[in-house]
Amino acid sequence: MGGKYRSVFDIIGPAMIGPSSSHTAGAVAIGRKARQIFADEIKSVRVDHYESFAMTHKGHGTDYALAAGVLGMEPDDSRVPQAVEVARDQGIQIDFIEHTEPSPIHHPNTAILTIKNEHKEVVVAGCSVGGGTIELREIQIDGVTIRPTGPLPMLLTWIQVEQMFTIENMITAGGSSVLKIITQEINQETVLVIYELDKRPNVKVLADLQDACQQVVCL
Repeated sequence: MGGKYRSVFDIIGPAMIGPSSSHTAGAVAIGRKARQIFADEIKSVRVDHYESFAMTHKGHGTDYALAAGVLGMEPDDSRVPQAVEVARDQGIQIDFIEHTEPSPIHHPNTAILTIKNEHKEVVVAGCSVGGGTIELREIQIDGVTIRPTGPLPMLLTWIQVEQMFTIENMITAGGSSVLKIITQEINQETVLVIYELDKRPNVKVLADLQDACQQVVCL
């Protein structure tokens, strides 16, 4: 099986509430990953839809699916269709904007989420590539822009520069291969290092990384 699908289940898609694995389950996944990256109390969410998402987001449930993901719901959660109302009941301002121009990340199923609170802002540009599978093609966090080169999984780690190879060794010792490393300096003491992986690290490795790093997000 070629392309970006790793198994037949990537084509069939996951168990979900909604009409479309690309427009609903994939949208939940984008929202969940954005929530993980933000990792703080959410006050507002702006969703910019492009191309296919812009044309069909209301009818295909993309809006409520993204809201459900931002709230941390699973795709098969019975509350998914009410997620926009649930978010607003929790005091989260959520807005959806349709764009007529091409997707800035070059995929028809594009949603760009801007998540904010009083002291933090994160922008996640994601696309749903089919069967509930997603790619995050641009992330803006801590004043830097990161453009991952491939599909998930990946690790975002906030560490000291001298820890880079130690962290890489911890990842590979757990059985994951590091496909690419992207680094962005945050300040004189901290760098954001993204490790693109062939598979998600196991629970023990993730626990060890949490102890070793200032912050870790596994996507």
